[in-house]
Amino acid sequence: MQVAGAAMRMDADILITEFDRGGAIQKLLLRYLQAIYSELAQAAACNRLHTLEERLACWLLTVSDRLESEDFPLTQEFISQMLGVRRSGVTVAASTLSRAGMIRYQRGHISIVNREDLEATSCECHQVIQGEFARLLGNQPRRDRR
Repeated sequence: MQVAGAAMRMDADILITEFDRGGAIQKLLLRYLQAIYSELAQAAACNRLHTLEERLACWLLTVSDRLESEDFPLTQEFISQMLGVRRSGVTVAASTLSRAGMIRYQRGHISIVNREDLEATSCECHQVIQGEFARLLGNQPRRDRR
């Protein structure tokens, strides 16, 4: 886990046994793996083609979707590692999003305050990734939960 929260744990031998049976668990895990590979491929293209502000907006939306929250603990150092950029670049991009009223950033904590504008600022990669997860896993696209 990269952010504190609830998680489940399973013995690897039990999971392997269930996977080898070829049933629902195997199908679900293979679809999940395909979704993750799609996300990785999209991220590679995103890193090459989009601005840091667009990528940061996309990544924050993805974190928000996964945590099902608009508020989460993240440091600029951690974000810089996730986006593969220098911390100073994250500072500039986060400041831009903050000044525009999309996020609020306080030492180690980020709040999305205007999701609609953040989605408009994000590159199309967030929608592509969200669409693939929905297609493969039946996840419904996130709507504003405020």
